[in-house]
Amino acid sequence: MGNVIYIVGIGPGEEQFFTGQAKKALESSDVIIGYTVYVDLVKPLFPNKEYRTTGMTKEIERCRLCFELAGNGKTVSLVCSGDAGVYGMASPMYELHPEFSEVDIEVIPGITAANSGAAMLGAPLNHDYCVISLSDLLTPWEMIEKRLKAAAIGDFAIAIYNPSSHKRADYLQKACDILLENGAGEDRACGFVENIGREGMKTTVCTLKELRTTPVNMFTTVFIGNSESFIQGEKLITKRGYSS
Repeated sequence: MGNVIYIVGIGPGEEQFFTGQAKKALESSDVIIGYTVYVDLVKPLFPNKEYRTTGMTKEIERCRLCFELAGNGKTVSLVCSGDAGVYGMASPMYELHPEFSEVDIEVIPGITAANSGAAMLGAPLNHDYCVISLSDLLTPWEMIEKRLKAAAIGDFAIAIYNPSSHKRADYLQKACDILLENGAGEDRACGFVENIGREGMKTTVCTLKELRTTPVNMFTTVFIGNSESFIQGEKLITKRGYSS
């Protein structure tokens, strides 16, 4: 086929979370490209493919490599965790696409952490919700703070990506404080999932007050309910709105 790039969301990374469309794209590719961690998840499933990797912060280099190889007649898959269009590589690929108009690109959807984590936790996003990343690598903290305030005022359920890292150890606490200052009570139902779909997966439910002082890592997705959310056993439930 050649001259084609599939931008493939692989979900949490285990084969059971791949869509049929994602498997088909990877099977038909000559080369699979991605961040080293994600490529390592795919390699055992497609051992006979050619693989190319780049490290963290090399995203644009990775994109240009895809276009270069596809321009030479290869069918290429660029793999992303979760969904390629949610904090993924679909956008930079489309931004560069006018430079490489002879190459076709196609986005293959995957299961983003908000959805896979929500399924593990119960139904925390069963009404209107926001997805907000706390990483200020590409987004100024002032903008993140503005979005958190708006989500609290709008009474949205919230899925939080990138809640913490070594350099951002207190960011989740800061986010909780913003929510508390803008209408969310200390007893707001919350939860989080570590290592979604991977070895060592763990789910936890808690209140917003408890969440504020709970250490989490970069492999954690945090869920904060709206004013109608509640904890039922070990599950976090956000009401759909139907009367029972």
